[in-house]
Amino acid sequence: MHCRFSEGSGVMRIGSVAEIKTHEYRVGLTPDGVLAFSNAGHEVFVQRGAGLGSGFLDDEYVAAGAELVNSAADVYSKVDMIIKVKEPLESEYQYFRDDLIIYTYLHLAANRPLTDEMLKSGVMGVAFETITDKNGALPCLRPMSEIAGRLSIQEGAKYLEKPSGGRGVLLGGVPGVQRGKVVIIGGGVSGTHACKMAVGLGADVTVLDLSLSRLAELDDIFGGRITTLHNSPANLNAALTGADLVVGAVLVPGLSAPRIVMREHLKLLHPGAVVVDIAIDQGGCIETSHVTYHNDPVFVEEGINHYCVGNMPGAVPRTSTLALANTTLPFGLKIAKLGLEAACAADPFLAAGLNTYKGKCCYENVAKSHDIPFEAVTF
Repeated sequence: MHCRFSEGSGVMRIGSVAEIKTHEYRVGLTPDGVLAFSNAGHEVFVQRGAGLGSGFLDDEYVAAGAELVNSAADVYSKVDMIIKVKEPLESEYQYFRDDLIIYTYLHLAANRPLTDEMLKSGVMGVAFETITDKNGALPCLRPMSEIAGRLSIQEGAKYLEKPSGGRGVLLGGVPGVQRGKVVIIGGGVSGTHACKMAVGLGADVTVLDLSLSRLAELDDIFGGRITTLHNSPANLNAALTGADLVVGAVLVPGLSAPRIVMREHLKLLHPGAVVVDIAIDQGGCIETSHVTYHNDPVFVEEGINHYCVGNMPGAVPRTSTLALANTTLPFGLKIAKLGLEAACAADPFLAAGLNTYKGKCCYENVAKSHDIPFEAVTF
C-alpha cells in the first residue's frame, strides 16, 4: 500500500496520529496545516479523533482535504512523513522503517531506548527542538518554551497553596505581608517567560544565568523589578535560601540538561516550597527530579514539592497546538516539497533538526549523551 516519495513527483503522503502519551492532548497537524499541504498537492491522512483534545473536529480535517483513517497503524503504513508532537512511545516502535520520516519533538538525549530503536530501524528523525534559525535560536522549540515558562509560575503558585501540599504562600503577597520569593535558573526563552509571569504576579524574583550579557538584557527588560545574579555556587546558595518557588529552566540544545540544583540545595528552601523542572524532557536540571504526568504531577522529596511534568504545554493544548503549528508548518512544507534530503541540502537550519538518518546518529550532542558514534550526513 505504501508508496515511497519520489523527489521528482513533488507529492508526499503526510500523516498525523493521536498522541498516546499520558494526558497529551496536542496534535501535530491542525486543519489549517492540512489545508496548506493539500493546497501544495500533497496527500494527508489523519487518524480519527486525533485533534479532539485540541478542539479540532474530524469534519474540519475532512473539509481541509484530509482522509480520515481509523488507526495509527494504518496512518503509518500509508505515509512518507508522520508529523507528531511528542516522541514515539514503545508501542509505536513497530511502525518504524527506513523510508519513514518522523517530524516531532524527539528529545533523544534523554531517551536511550528510543534512540536505539530509531537507529536500528533506520527511520529518519527530524527533531523540532534542534532546528535552528540564522541567529542560532531554536524556532520550533521557542513557542513551547514560552508556554512552559508561563505555566511554571501558574502551576508553582497552585502547588504553593496549602490544599495542594504547599506552604500556603501567595506569590504576590498583600500590603503589609512579604511577597513570595521566586528563583528562576536560566535566562533563556522559558526562563524569561517565567520571569514575566512571576513579575506580573508581584513576586520577589531572582534570575540566575551563566551569561552576563543575557543577565544585562533581562535587567534592561525588567529594570528594578528583578534581581539578576551570575550563577556561581555562592550566588545559587544565597538565592535558594528561603525560596518559595524555584524554576529550573536550563537548556543545552540536543544535550542532556546539566544538574544545577542538587539534593542538598533543597534544604535551603522553605519546607513546602515548590520546584518546577522545565528541563525534565531533557533529563532535568534538578537532581531529585523524575518525569511526572498531568494526572499525578507532583511528588515530594526533602519536604519540597516537585512539579516535573514532561509535557507541560499539553495542559493547554489549544494554545500549544496553534503556537507549535505556526513554527513547524513551514519546515514541514519544505520537506514535503523537496524531499528530506534536498530540503536539508537547501536549508542548513532545517538540516540541524536531523537527528537520525538510516541508522546513523547525525546530531552530535545526542551521540555525546549516549556515548555512541556520531556520523555527519551531507546531501
